[in-house]
Amino acid sequence: MATEKQIEQAQAEEVKDIDYTLSRVPAEAKQPFWRILFIRIGAICCVSQLVLGAALGFGMTFFDAFLATMLGSVLLQVVSWALGAAAAHEGLSTSLLTRWCGLGKGGSAVFGAIVAISMVGWFGVQNCVFGEGMATMIPLTDFLGDLEYPIWAIITGIAITVLVVFGIKAIANFATIFVPLFIIAVVWSAAIVLQDHSIGELLTTAPPGPALSLGAATTMVAGGFIAGAICTPDYARFLKNGTQVFWMTLIGTFVGELGMNLLAVIMAHAIGSDDIVTIMYATSGILGVIIVVASTVKLNDMNLYSSSLGLATAINALFNKAANRDMLVWILGIVGTILSVLGIINYFTEFLSLLGVFVPPIAGIMVIDYFVLRRSRAILDETRAEGVLPRRVENWNPIALVCWLAGFAVGYGTSAIGWGIPGLNSLICAGVLYWVIMVIGAKIKGVDVLRFKETDEVL
Repeated sequence: MATEKQIEQAQAEEVKDIDYTLSRVPAEAKQPFWRILFIRIGAICCVSQLVLGAALGFGMTFFDAFLATMLGSVLLQVVSWALGAAAAHEGLSTSLLTRWCGLGKGGSAVFGAIVAISMVGWFGVQNCVFGEGMATMIPLTDFLGDLEYPIWAIITGIAITVLVVFGIKAIANFATIFVPLFIIAVVWSAAIVLQDHSIGELLTTAPPGPALSLGAATTMVAGGFIAGAICTPDYARFLKNGTQVFWMTLIGTFVGELGMNLLAVIMAHAIGSDDIVTIMYATSGILGVIIVVASTVKLNDMNLYSSSLGLATAINALFNKAANRDMLVWILGIVGTILSVLGIINYFTEFLSLLGVFVPPIAGIMVIDYFVLRRSRAILDETRAEGVLPRRVENWNPIALVCWLAGFAVGYGTSAIGWGIPGLNSLICAGVLYWVIMVIGAKIKGVDVLRFKETDEVL
């Protein structure tokens, strides 16, 4: 039986971990719907979304671009809703949820490490954009010369790291302020660009650039947010139920993807170019600064946040120890910042794109395991009422690992030949293959569901 001192220590640790890195989010820590909604919109509604929309508008008519955006968005939102609903129900992050959704403890370590590397890599890439944008628009002094960018990159990287250290509430509060400012800035800039054009004309005009096929455009839309969709549980776990997750993903799609994409499509038609971001910066003055700051921070803070959760899960699975979340955030933030300052991160983009095909198969396996096979639902249901994690977990699930690799092979192969949406190809392949093998294996063994060796060292 625990002593009073042990109980006090456990309570102190629970309070210290404000983001429940290796535990369920308790009912009292759930957040208001609007807070998490702003995080979602902020993750989608960004400069990169405008660049994507401009590329669509440069090569497609408005209505073809609308169709491509809808097709790509719907596919992603189904994945986001399914994983987000599971996370809201269980109160678990993406990396921790994988332990009871097919991968087991060992598999969650591999997945957590991949997420950590991938997301901190993109943090570095985005910090390059942030630092360069700030150095261009707010020169610190004429005497710095080549040091202008490195200084700004350090400032921006550390600033985002500090924000993430304060947790999901700070991230949500920042998004609540800057998402509306970002939208206002974009609409204001668009109004200046479009003031000499008729909207009716722009909706029916031919694309100004080389034709872009519907398949290629849909691939661009879906591929641009596939990793973000898979990390939806990291903040959806703070919602109360799957219904809130559904509305979060739906509203985020209409405001973020449809809203920003189609506005960019119209502007691309108006200026006859896909370089709308430069024009928006030039026409909006101080609003251009807000666009850079708001769009990069509210996207990049979630990159660092998901990276820290993934690394915490990996360390715990490998060493049975709980790492300090704040320390992990600082380490990852500093590493990403240094890489962006040195410019090394620019050489990693191909590697990061490769990881973008390696991560999606997990989503297919998780959805099948949690919603279709329901292998761990009983033990999750029993322990949810107590607010604790299940007391046992599989060490490894070899079938899930094989299907993961098979899905990656399909995604990588279809990427090489330019067929379909590589991330979704890998996701669907892994999910279907996992379901087929698990069902056949259960029938051969004469059991309801296949289970593998378990351990009681959950944490």
